[in-house]
Amino acid sequence: MLELKNVSKMVGGEVHLHPTSLTLERGSLNVLLGPTQSGKTSLMRLMAGLDQPTTGEVWFEGVNVTGKRVQDRNVAMVYQQFINYPSMTVYDNIASPMRIGGRAAAEIDRAVMKAAELMRLTPYLKRLPLELSGGQQQRTALARAMVKNASLVLLDEPLANLDYKLREELRAELPKIFAETGSIFVYATTEPSEALLLGGNTATLAEGRISQFGPTVSVYRKPVDIVTARTFSDPPLNTLHVERHGNALHAFGREIMPLPPQLAKVPEGPLTIAIHPHHLSLAPVGTDATAIRVRTMVSEITGSESFIHIEFGRERWVVLESGVHEIEPDIELDIHFDAARIMAFGADGRALTGGWEA
Repeated sequence: MLELKNVSKMVGGEVHLHPTSLTLERGSLNVLLGPTQSGKTSLMRLMAGLDQPTTGEVWFEGVNVTGKRVQDRNVAMVYQQFINYPSMTVYDNIASPMRIGGRAAAEIDRAVMKAAELMRLTPYLKRLPLELSGGQQQRTALARAMVKNASLVLLDEPLANLDYKLREELRAELPKIFAETGSIFVYATTEPSEALLLGGNTATLAEGRISQFGPTVSVYRKPVDIVTARTFSDPPLNTLHVERHGNALHAFGREIMPLPPQLAKVPEGPLTIAIHPHHLSLAPVGTDATAIRVRTMVSEITGSESFIHIEFGRERWVVLESGVHEIEPDIELDIHFDAARIMAFGADGRALTGGWEA
């Protein structure tokens, strides 16, 4: 078990990480989700022992390891920018942590060949890293982390530079590969979709603070505050300041929709509602679907998805639809959604509803 006890990190008077407490269980998969400079790498460096916390302590398996050097910890770390030994072959790069650990040659060979096969590196074992593509070099770094059999494995956006097909395959395989060792597995990403694909637990970070930690799907569906909901939304979360008056929500000086059932106990007055872009639709989503009148701005088509930018009153929202949808700009149309998908937050940003279930 890894325990961070009220750890913080300041650099030159600038706060990189506010006081943070977090417990990660052995054999668990844990995702750190947040935008660039949210504190993910700072947190991982404290876990690894590469940096020392300004305040607080790091404990591992009941032992205070706060002042222990990274070289004296059983940790493996892989960065987005791959790091390999340039003068060693791919085989020797992968084998290096096992050789340092004094493993037998036959054991090393078995582990290297297995890791190379999983990472599709078998044809390149005799090559030097600089003779490989960027993706192959990153796979070499991942293979080296695999064979180390570390107690703590830290992956800092390790798949960002790989091609799409391999990235998708490794997202599915990596949790299984490292779970077999019983290691604590920590994976940093900026992509909410990647967190959902990996599963396990997720800690959402923003501006050096963890806003929520728990089972990934639960954090996504039941954010405790609007910071978490925004962190876990790509494209950005659609939000709107409204007022509850009786059995309706009002904005822009008029009623915009009936009161969703999950807001029945929300007090009269101001609140913020939010809905994910993929929960909005150009077509009705059922007999009880709610519709709002909007004005179109621009459509972005990626091939498999369409991002439709709209104006709702004075707010700019995004609709994410699968498939190709060519929508003319500056026209009025109805956007549909299931009102049960609406989340609500108070003036302090805390959730007023329990999220949604499906």
